[in-house]
Amino acid sequence: MPGRNALRLTGRTVETLSVESGDRVVWDAELPGFGIRVYASGRKLWCVQSRGPGGGSPKRVALGLCGEVTPEEARRRAGLVIDRIKQGLDPEPPMRPPTVADLATRYMDAHVRVNCRPKTVETFERLLRLYILPELGSLPLEEVDRLQVAALHRKLSDKPYQANAAIDVLARMFRLAGAWGMTSARRNPCRSIRRYREVRRERFLAPEEYRRLGRVLNEVEADGSVFPPALAAIRLLLLTGCRRNEVVTLKWDDVDRRAGELRLRDGKTGWRSVPLTPAVEHVLSSIPRLRGNPWVIAGRRKGDRLKSLDEIWADLRTRAGLEDVRLHDCRHSYASRALALGEGLSMIGALLGHARVATTARYTHLARDSEKASAARIGGSIGVDILPGAMPGTEEAGDTQGWRSLPG
Repeated sequence: MPGRNALRLTGRTVETLSVESGDRVVWDAELPGFGIRVYASGRKLWCVQSRGPGGGSPKRVALGLCGEVTPEEARRRAGLVIDRIKQGLDPEPPMRPPTVADLATRYMDAHVRVNCRPKTVETFERLLRLYILPELGSLPLEEVDRLQVAALHRKLSDKPYQANAAIDVLARMFRLAGAWGMTSARRNPCRSIRRYREVRRERFLAPEEYRRLGRVLNEVEADGSVFPPALAAIRLLLLTGCRRNEVVTLKWDDVDRRAGELRLRDGKTGWRSVPLTPAVEHVLSSIPRLRGNPWVIAGRRKGDRLKSLDEIWADLRTRAGLEDVRLHDCRHSYASRALALGEGLSMIGALLGHARVATTARYTHLARDSEKASAARIGGSIGVDILPGAMPGTEEAGDTQGWRSLPG
């Protein structure tokens, strides 16, 4: 193998390679035996050349066409083939076409775990494990078509959110499969799958429900039947409107009492601060700070944080008669109470850490209810002065809660 023309084979260097006639092999400078054969026609073929344990003539193996196999994948295959040749084995075992399960493994390892937040990783793993792999995992990528993807989507029609999310993940996987050379250039089988309409579930705690929940929290705290850090976490969720992960990943170093704020370093929308109100400070002051544990919401294991609130919340909401209330509804209820107290949507978006105005706009109908109530109070107050006799009893009683029907 000539070494004088060796260079690091990357996507950029390979693009520049050409010959005027015939063909030539360019060897990689880092992995001996790994090369690319360049033809005058422009065709480029990844290849391997190596000798077995007893020496003799070198064995040559083609690894696939450049453009169909990426430089990274070709280098990975070359390492495996060279190792097999040196062991005296067949250069490459019979290759099976990559399956959806193979793509899922690579997608999670090379993309999702590298680029996404832990919560996203957890969500994608769940979608793959429960929905995608049981239906499509064993299928070769080249055999997956739109009909099979549509069948998966229809099978999950009773779970519209999960159905849409599963197709979105699958679509991202197939886009990367093409870039990685795992499939030929073809139409993404997830394209044109019409997503189900997702009806957002809205549940807000009424004042009486807040009081019932508060009584239950006090009762279980008194009898010691619930893990104390979990109670503190739920109270913080109710008092701040934070996301669950923002509370359970809060560290003591993120509590800045001098500035009067909680600094959320790993929130869904990036870094943000939350005001340290007297009510929040009251909860924090009741939490013991454990030596060697940086987490505000400590877990049961030494030095660890609490991972899940689901089972505890399920028990608490049952005791309070709130079986239909999810833990995330505490966040919606925070926004609802803020609107009832007269806060504007822009302020609520800032308090909740919304990155987009459209996210806060989901509470617009609640804002309209607050506007109507305010208008009724204001109009009723003015009506007492300018419409004497039209609103009986309001002069003395000071009734300014709403407009009473005028005669005629």
